Amino acid sequence: MSKRDGVDTAPEGRKRRAPRRSGTGSETGPGEGSDPGRSGEPSDADDTPQNRAPADDTPQSDALADGPPAAGGHGTRPAGTHPAGPGGTGPGGTGPGGKGRGGKGARGPVSSGAGRPKPRPRAGSAAPQFAKPLSTGGLLGWTLLSAIVPGTAHLRAGRRRTGLIMLGAYVVLLLAGLAFGLTRNDGNIAQLVGADMQMTVIVIAAVLALAWFAIIVLSYVALGPNRLNQQGQIVSGIVVGVLCVSVMAPFAFTANLVLTFRNASQKIFVPIALSTDPSVAPIKENDPWNGKDRVNFLLIGGDAAGDRTGVRTDSMTIASVDVATGKTVLFSLPRNLQHVHFPTSSPLRKQFPNGFMAELPNGGLLNEVWQYATDNPQIMGGKNKGPRALMDAIGYTLNLKIDYYAMMNMYGFADLVDAIGGLKIRVERDIKWGGHFGTAGTIKAGYKKLTGEQALWYGRSRVDSDDFSRMARQRCVIGAFAQQATPDKILLNFGKIADATKRLAQTNIPQELVEPLVALAVKVKSARITSLQFVPPEFLSGRPDWLKIRRAAEKAIKDSVRPARSAQAADVTSSPGTPTTKPTRSYAAAKPTQTPTQNSQKTAQSLSELCGL
Repeated sequence: MSKRDGVDTAPEGRKRRAPRRSGTGSETGPGEGSDPGRSGEPSDADDTPQNRAPADDTPQSDALADGPPAAGGHGTRPAGTHPAGPGGTGPGGTGPGGKGRGGKGARGPVSSGAGRPKPRPRAGSAAPQFAKPLSTGGLLGWTLLSAIVPGTAHLRAGRRRTGLIMLGAYVVLLLAGLAFGLTRNDGNIAQLVGADMQMTVIVIAAVLALAWFAIIVLSYVALGPNRLNQQGQIVSGIVVGVLCVSVMAPFAFTANLVLTFRNASQKIFVPIALSTDPSVAPIKENDPWNGKDRVNFLLIGGDAAGDRTGVRTDSMTIASVDVATGKTVLFSLPRNLQHVHFPTSSPLRKQFPNGFMAELPNGGLLNEVWQYATDNPQIMGGKNKGPRALMDAIGYTLNLKIDYYAMMNMYGFADLVDAIGGLKIRVERDIKWGGHFGTAGTIKAGYKKLTGEQALWYGRSRVDSDDFSRMARQRCVIGAFAQQATPDKILLNFGKIADATKRLAQTNIPQELVEPLVALAVKVKSARITSLQFVPPEFLSGRPDWLKIRRAAEKAIKDSVRPARSAQAADVTSSPGTPTTKPTRSYAAAKPTQTPTQNSQKTAQSLSELCGL
C-alpha cells in the first residue's frame, strides 16, 4: 500500500479517507495553528483501527469520493480525493471542527451534491422496478389502460414476459372477433338464435367476464399499490373495484340477453312434439319450409279488453312471403266480410255449406269465426279449434294454404312499438282518438314519430272514419314496423321486446322454426313489400265476389316477384324506406262520399307508395 499526500491508497486505485484525529486541538480559529494532522503526513497514532476511516466500498464513500475538488490553497487535492474530516476546513467554508485558512494539506469544502452521480447499488442488490415511483393517478391510469389493452401494466412493471403473453393473446382474440364480424351479415344473424349457439354465447360471455376481472386485478397488483400511502391504497382499491364491475357488466348483459331470449322463445313457441296442431309439418334441418316457394302467415290483432269476453279478431292480415327473396304481399281482409266459405276438410263445411251464416240476417262476420269454433267444440271435434277454423276460412277465400298464425293483443303491440323506440309514419290527416268522439287526443297530420299508444290508436280509431280507413292505417303500421325493427334496434332493446312479445296470445309456429324464421324476417326487412285490401268499392264486404277476390290475390303474388318498376317511371323511390317524391293528395279536401283512404285499389301496391314509409 502506498501513501500520497497523507492518504492511504486502497487496492484497485481507490482512495482511503484520512484517519480522524482525537483530541481538542482540532478546534482552531481562523489563521491559528493546528495539530500535526494538518501536515501532509499522518501520525502513527492516527492509523490505529479505532481511528481508521471506514472502507471506501460503501455508497457513502463513493459519493464523497466523486465530489468536486476543494478550492484554494496549494494543498488542494486532485479530483477523486476525499474532503477534510471534522478537524479541518478549506478557505471560505466551515467544518464541524471549526474554521481555518487554506494551506498545505488543507481540505476544501464539501460539495452540495449538484451534478454528483447517483450512488451505485451494492453488489447483489435487486434493481428497482420503477425509475420513478408511481403516484395514485399513475397507477390507476396504467390499470385502466390494461383493461383496454391487457399486458401494458405488466410491461410497465418490468414483467415483460407476462406482459407480452397477455398482449399477444389479446391481439389474437381481437383479430378472431374482427374476422368473425366481417364474415357475418344480416342473413347470418339467425344463427345467433339457435339453441346450440345460445349456450355457446353464454359460456363465452362468462369466461370473458372472469378473464377480464382477473386481468384488472393482476395488473393492479403488478403495479405495486403497496408503495402508495394509506390514502392512495384505499382510493385506488375502490376505483379498481368499480372498474372490475364496469368491465364485467357488458359480458353479463350479453349473457342475460341470450337467457331472456331463450326463456321468451320457450314460452311463446311450442316444440313440435308438444304441439296440438296436427297440421304443423316436421321441420327439416336442410329445408325448414319443406320445399315450399312461399310461406303464408296469418297475423291477427286481438281486440281484447277487461270488459269483453272471448277473442275478437279485430285485425286480420295475411303475409305471403317468397322464401327465396323475402318479397312479401300483405292481404288485408275486413273484419265485417260476410258469409265466408270453408274447405271440405273443415268440420264447419257441413255446418255452413252455403257460407258462414251464424246469427242471421246480419251476422256471419269474419271476425266471429274464431269465437264460434271455440264455443262449439262438439262441431270442431275438439277444444281450442278457433285458430284452425279462421285459417281454413281465410285460406279458402284467397285460395292459399295458411301455414302458420300468430295473434297478438293490441296492447302488447303498443309495448312492442315502444320497445323499438316508436314508429315513423306519414299521417295523412288529423286522427282523433279515444272514446267515440276522440276526446283523448289528436294525432296531427305530417311525418310523425308515434309512441306505442299513438300507433295503436292510429290503427284503431274510428272517429270520423270507417273500418276500411282503419284497415289502411293498420297495414301502414305493420309495414312501418317491418322496416324499422332493424337488427340493431332489436338487439339493443331485446329485453323490452321479449317482455312485450310475451303478451303474444298464441301461435302455432314451432320452436324449431325460430332460427329459419329469423333468417326469413331479415330478408323481408330489406325486400319489397306490397299490399292489397279487399274493401269497397272494388270489393264489397256484404256481397263478396269470391272469384274476383281469388284472381286479385293470385295476380298480386305474381306481380310481387316480378322486377319492380323503375323509380322514374313509377315516380317513387326504389328504396322502401325513402319517402315518395310524388305529391300526395290532401284528404282534408276529399269529397264527402270518399273515405279518408284510397279504397279503389284493384291491384297490390308498394307500401312506399301507399304509406310513404
